[in-house]
Amino acid sequence: MLYSILVAIDVLLAVGIIGLVLIQHGKGADVGAAFGSGASGTVFGARGSATFLTRATALLATLFFANSLLLAYLATHQPEAESVIDQSLPALEEVVEMPADEIQPEPKAQQAPATASDLPDVP
Repeated sequence: MLYSILVAIDVLLAVGIIGLVLIQHGKGADVGAAFGSGASGTVFGARGSATFLTRATALLATLFFANSLLLAYLATHQPEAESVIDQSLPALEEVVEMPADEIQPEPKAQQAPATASDLPDVP
C-alpha cells in the first residue's frame, strides 16, 4: 500500500514539475520585457516570479528525486513471495503412499469398433 501511495505522489510531483517549467519564461523573454511588452508586470514583480518559480521547481525536483530513490529502495528490498509450487510441496510430502496391491484399476471405457465390419448396420 505504501508503494502505491509513493507512486501516486511521484506522478503528482512530476506533473507539478512539468507545469512549473512550462509557465516559466525562457531566456529570450527578457528581451521582450526590455522593450515594454508588459511581461515584466507580474504578480510577483519584475524579478520575483523568476525567483519564486525557480525555487518552487528546485523544491519539487528535490522531492521528486528523494521519492524516486525511496521507491527504488522499496522495489529492490521487498520480501520475495513464495511461489505456489513451493507452498504446495509440503502438502505433497504429507501424502501417504498406498501399497501397490491395494490400488484398484479404473474400469475401461468402451472402445470404438476397429474395422468397418464391426460397425452396426444402419438402414
